[in-house]
Amino acid sequence: QVRLVESGGGLVQAGGSLRLSCVFSGRTFSAYAMGWFRQAPGKEREFAAAISWSGGSIYYANSVKGRFTISRDNAKNMVILQMNSLRPEDTAVYYCAADFDPSDVGVEKKLTVDEYDYWGQGAQVTVSS
Repeated sequence: QVRLVESGGGLVQAGGSLRLSCVFSGRTFSAYAMGWFRQAPGKEREFAAAISWSGGSIYYANSVKGRFTISRDNAKNMVILQMNSLRPEDTAVYYCAADFDPSDVGVEKKLTVDEYDYWGQGAQVTVSS
């Protein structure tokens, strides 16, 4: 069974940076595309970023493009979300997700929660104004 554990959330002022990490265990990490989603209070979970198993395909939501960077280290079974220039509207619980996809096709279609098979428990990110 796949297990995902996020870390790195916290409280930061607007304009600051945070780095989220997600450690994957239980299966072969390099057979999975990975995504980051977020959910603000009272709102639906929304897509933020995704990366194919090789890192060759990356896709961002327009709301985070140019500020967030997703990356992965297949040797460490880890996916990272570097968040810069944070805004109060980025405040949310951030979730790491895994989708079994060894084909390494483009991740631009992996934008909904239904595309992913496994989820982490979430990490709170709070951005103060």
